[in-house]
Amino acid sequence: MDGTSTDTSAQQAEGRTVDIAGIMRAIPHRYPFLLIDRVVELVPNVSAIGVKNVSVNESFFQGHFPGHPVMPGVLIIESMAQTAAVLVVETLGPEEAGKVVYFMSVEGAKFRRPVVPGDVLRIHVAKERNRGNVWKFNAVARVDGVAVAEATYAAMIMDKKAGEG
Repeated sequence: MDGTSTDTSAQQAEGRTVDIAGIMRAIPHRYPFLLIDRVVELVPNVSAIGVKNVSVNESFFQGHFPGHPVMPGVLIIESMAQTAAVLVVETLGPEEAGKVVYFMSVEGAKFRRPVVPGDVLRIHVAKERNRGNVWKFNAVARVDGVAVAEATYAAMIMDKKAGEG
């Protein structure tokens, strides 16, 4: 299987999924900085929903904060960016293989409540627009249906330079 699924017309209407193998083909991030586990719904050129299962075993909990683990807000923003990067790569398709999605800016970031071990972060990303190789997104991260963070951000799609993984 190639990491994506579009087997039935019902799945196509709802979007497709991308498993961890497909995510790892789409974006260069790896442990400990791969911050999404699955994309449960992806509608090319429109939106994606990524999932991050927050485990007490995450390396960042060692220092943030000992005895009171809280997922750093910047890593929630990064999980939003990674979900958007998968959306971009899946939208561009195989003919654009080798492109890299670089985070450019973040605006209006708001953190509503702490994300802690045991939470399942659902990252809802919607493409606002794109002009050339610059894409803009709106994102909301939710736990149990409640918004925990939101942001608007932009990314630039570029060719991978020689020698880059």
